[in-house]
Amino acid sequence: MKHLSKFGLALLLFGLAFACKQAEATDNATEAAADTTAVDNISSNTAVEKKESNRKFVRTADLKFKVKNVAQSTYAIESIVAKNGGFVTFTDLKSAINEKTETKISQDSTLETTRFTVDNTITLRIPNTQLDSVLKSMVKEVAFLDSRLIKADDVALQLLSNKMTQKRLISHQKRLEKGIDTKGKKLNDITNAEDKVLGRETESDETFLRNLSLEDQVNFSTVTLYLYQRESVIQEMVANEKSINAYRPNIGLQVWDSIKTGWFMLEAIIAFIVQLWALFLIVILGIVGYRKFVKKQ
Repeated sequence: MKHLSKFGLALLLFGLAFACKQAEATDNATEAAADTTAVDNISSNTAVEKKESNRKFVRTADLKFKVKNVAQSTYAIESIVAKNGGFVTFTDLKSAINEKTETKISQDSTLETTRFTVDNTITLRIPNTQLDSVLKSMVKEVAFLDSRLIKADDVALQLLSNKMTQKRLISHQKRLEKGIDTKGKKLNDITNAEDKVLGRETESDETFLRNLSLEDQVNFSTVTLYLYQRESVIQEMVANEKSINAYRPNIGLQVWDSIKTGWFMLEAIIAFIVQLWALFLIVILGIVGYRKFVKKQ
């Protein structure tokens, strides 16, 4: 009975251990799946235009994510963008020192420890048709995705409105020019009409430029990335600067310098006294005169 009890207890303990391991494995798998999902969510099919569609989308994306090495990931992302016909319009790669300490190791050596973080803000312009491909290609650089914001603004009606406005302005401009050629008699009338034509030309040009800007935003999506990495530590052994005492002269030189300094002070005193000879002369003459007059009295 005792052997059977021990055997049963052993089976119970083994079963509990196996159940704990299975639960731990399930949790790890769930966390890994969650991380993979978070990273995969960097890509998006937001407002993908169909070839036969009349819609025009201005697509923008803002992403913040952690990488293993900011500099290496930056170069990799720039390479991906270039391969897909895009270009970089802004990049701000920098290191921020969080803490810097110095530990004296020996009389002439100090260990300098610097803790710092590296981050980079990048602005990209990517062909609209390649946006999803670029985002998917960047997934391998993402260690942890903090946030992802993708917007698609339909500007088809705005583009049409601008074109119609430009058409009306051109038509009005032509009528004004025709009126100047056929009815313009007086100089003042011609001048006023020319000013109106110039105003319509300016409005037409501005509308045309607004349309070009919108079309450029439609054709090339703007992506803003914020990359960062975990805090890094760098240690460097530096030489200590010599103390001022190491450059002090020996006692003999100090004594000799003191003698010379004392002599220079004596020379200065003598020179100063000599400069007062006129004052001494006046005092002497005063004393002599005083005695002479006093004796006479």
